[in-house]
Amino acid sequence: MKWPEKLLQGRLLKRYKRFLADVVLDNGEEITVHCPNTGAMTGCAELGSRVYLLNSHNPKRKYAYTWELVKSGCGGMICIHSARANNLVAEALVVGLIAPLARYTDIQREKTLVSGSRIDFFLSSNEGVADCYVEVKSVTLHCGDGVGAFPDAVSARAVRHIEELLALQQQGMRVVLLFAVLHEDIERVRPAAEIDPLYARTFKSAVEQGLEVLAYKAVMNEDEIFLAEPLPVVL
Repeated sequence: MKWPEKLLQGRLLKRYKRFLADVVLDNGEEITVHCPNTGAMTGCAELGSRVYLLNSHNPKRKYAYTWELVKSGCGGMICIHSARANNLVAEALVVGLIAPLARYTDIQREKTLVSGSRIDFFLSSNEGVADCYVEVKSVTLHCGDGVGAFPDAVSARAVRHIEELLALQQQGMRVVLLFAVLHEDIERVRPAAEIDPLYARTFKSAVEQGLEVLAYKAVMNEDEIFLAEPLPVVL
């Protein structure tokens, strides 16, 4: 995905009320911007960090700019706009970049299940492969030494998503949990047992029952952002 225009740069003053952040631009002007991430954002919202903003050009918005990227203390870029993960996965699926899922020709987003819940992607094909449900999780928590972890806060919703995938598997469907790693310093991914032990236990049990788990890392800069390479997932 190419950014629709040049990103505005500045330094982070503070993030607050979950959805807001104050930024001082390189010209010295201080502005309030929209923070599109409701998570803990551990390590992604350090005072003074260089941030990159995108103008929405929406006159109805109180805060015109959206915080998109931040440079980490290690020098890598991080995309804190968690909703970007699904768009990046969609682009990667279309061009066949995600090798284990490359045979699927029909891609449906936000598939509604009988229960009323929605799964991020439903993949199908006329090539004789089983229909596949894919749930995407954005990873930005860097634990050091190249290790990324999910989730960055206790998440009953993430546990429920694994349970829903297993229920679909019992109906004969292929099910995949895909970590979209939006932190360039991360080289491998694991469940964050120290943050959410229940999620880690559920994750490990699901893998033992046949849940497929993939991880792909994004490359990002001032011009574009895209998924580029697979990463290992460790239990």
